[in-house]
Amino acid sequence: MIKKIVIVFAFFFALSTVKAQDASVEKSVFGAQIGILGIWGHNEARLSNSIALRSEIGVEIGFYSSSLVKGSGAFAVPSITIEPRWYYNLNKRVSKSKRIDGNSGNFVSIKTNYHPDLLLTSINSNYNFISDLTIIPTWGIRRNIGKHFNYETAIGIGYIKYFEEENTFLDEADVGVNLHLRIGYRF
Repeated sequence: MIKKIVIVFAFFFALSTVKAQDASVEKSVFGAQIGILGIWGHNEARLSNSIALRSEIGVEIGFYSSSLVKGSGAFAVPSITIEPRWYYNLNKRVSKSKRIDGNSGNFVSIKTNYHPDLLLTSINSNYNFISDLTIIPTWGIRRNIGKHFNYETAIGIGYIKYFEEENTFLDEADVGVNLHLRIGYRF
């Protein structure tokens, strides 16, 4: 019995002597990013050492086409996003002497995105844009290039809900996908 107590005591003593790393996301990060189908401005505010709340507003490009109605083209629509991000590998990156400035690291998030029915471009009069709300669990990485530039890639599959013209929910929901590759500038 005494042997077990000594082993437990030694274990807790060893744990108490290990220096805890206190890697943390930055207090606030402002930036702009451009991707294949849009441009966004964002802010990440620290909620805890490893969690940041990302708020983002941007313009996204979409395409339309139909075999029933003649016409096809592209349109631009505003995008509003709120996304809590958990940067789960900051301590590991610090222990390997890798950068974490500008919240550079791997993350898991829940991306909540809203596209209002406000078009920034005109479309064929036979088409109608319906606003939507997506909630997508996402995994991604962000890495720095120099002091101000970064790149980010993420992937996720989740839920999309469409609104009617009067902004009430339709009965239909679908699978939403978040797949992005962006290059950004941190202010």
